[in-house]
Amino acid sequence: MNTIVDSILKYNAGREPERVALKYWAMRQDAFAFMRGTCHLFYQDWPASDKQFNDAPLAWITGDLHLENFGCYKGDNRLVYFDLNDFDEAVLAPATWELGRLLTSIMVVAKFLLIPKGDVTRLCQLGLDSYAATLMEGKARWLERETAKGMIRDLLNPLTLRNRKTFLGSRTKLRKGKRCIKVDGKRALALEPQEKANVMAFVEEYAQQHPNPDFYRPLDAARRIAGTGSLGIARYVILVEGRGSPDFNYLIDLKEAIPSALKPYLRHKQPKWQSEAHRIVSVQRWAQAIAPAFLSAVTFQEKPFVLKGLQPTQDRLALERWDDMLKRLEQVIQSMGEIVAWSHLRSGGRSGSAIADEWIKFGNRRHWQSNLLKYATSYAPKIEADWEKYCGEYDRSGKTWSEAKS
Repeated sequence: MNTIVDSILKYNAGREPERVALKYWAMRQDAFAFMRGTCHLFYQDWPASDKQFNDAPLAWITGDLHLENFGCYKGDNRLVYFDLNDFDEAVLAPATWELGRLLTSIMVVAKFLLIPKGDVTRLCQLGLDSYAATLMEGKARWLERETAKGMIRDLLNPLTLRNRKTFLGSRTKLRKGKRCIKVDGKRALALEPQEKANVMAFVEEYAQQHPNPDFYRPLDAARRIAGTGSLGIARYVILVEGRGSPDFNYLIDLKEAIPSALKPYLRHKQPKWQSEAHRIVSVQRWAQAIAPAFLSAVTFQEKPFVLKGLQPTQDRLALERWDDMLKRLEQVIQSMGEIVAWSHLRSGGRSGSAIADEWIKFGNRRHWQSNLLKYATSYAPKIEADWEKYCGEYDRSGKTWSEAKS
């Protein structure tokens, strides 16, 4: 077995077999899915000792920034935003780590979107220019329906108008006038009776800590299927009473928080977090314009979990709909550059991260941009090559991996 596969199996050892098997299958589909599922490989290869790739202010980074880790969500003020949306790997690190991974993802995706090589380079440079220009302004803003453009605005418009009954209908079904979660093998898997009882009891206890405990009264629970990198980690979707049954119920996401994939490669002192869940929730609150509904760090069965309102996977950009109109992609990449800069400015000065003055100076510097662009250009083909090795091994023996290594 090749070293790439060995590393992947070692990293995912101990995860739930059924969902980790789904992860391995998803990673087989294309190089971008493979990249999303192997964040640890990217940082294992990152030249952390080479100053030209690490000469940047310290930022609170998501750690796994790529094109699909931007998306829409409903904030705790009930408005819909487009922002960074995955903080499982969040750490304090040079900003170039985040930017290098984003640029590489653009390079990898370009092959499937049939974007000419010259246009891909220009898109990456546009993202860097947008990031730098936004830093130089020194002020954090945000994207919502009124300020979004192009494909992002197209995504936000229907989501802003989507009502709760329609959303619930996509994830639940009515049985004798009461809702229950659809266990379809695509978004949700059934829970064993005892595990389900434990989840329901936890939510009952959680509800008692709130002024309106009836809102969190649990009605049903299932294992959740979502994402790529985190598949196999304990994760649940819980249907709660909300503002009334059956049409005003709410769905809650409960996900185990494990150490960041970047942890072995960090060279800067990190805060002493109360738990991994507190790390994720704290950085998310610092970096996003508005936190998602119900976001909180909790403990379930003596393990840290992140609880928040369920975020539908379809609330992400369908980049394949660029329709050969480069301007549509340019608007997306420009907005993403702004969003990353805003997150660094917004979280600036928190527990060791750079303050606004440092970010403004960094935005005025230029040499780091060409270094990152060269790195992404050279590293993207390695991801493609690693994926091809993975595919070969998966086709030979992948069906047995989750059973052998869990």
